Amino acid sequence: MREFEYVIKDAVGIHARPASLLAKEASGCKSSIMLCRNGDKADAKKLLSIMALGVKCSETVRFVIEGEDEEAAAHKLEAFCRQNL
Repeated sequence: MREFEYVIKDAVGIHARPASLLAKEASGCKSSIMLCRNGDKADAKKLLSIMALGVKCSETVRFVIEGEDEEAAAHKLEAFCRQNL
């Protein structure tokens, strides 16, 4: 299992467009990817699940990645977050 945290820098948080891009990025991985915020969890491969978290600017989210490509998935998603969130 691999985990990392990221502080959202986008002024409007994780809104529809970045949530869609995140779900698409996560869907390219074989591992299970959960996005966690304040005790709530979302499947990072599902747009509506991500949107339901209601993540705002300056909030910290935690990614929990488990599966056969977890190392590669973690690196890929960390880079995605730095560029898009």
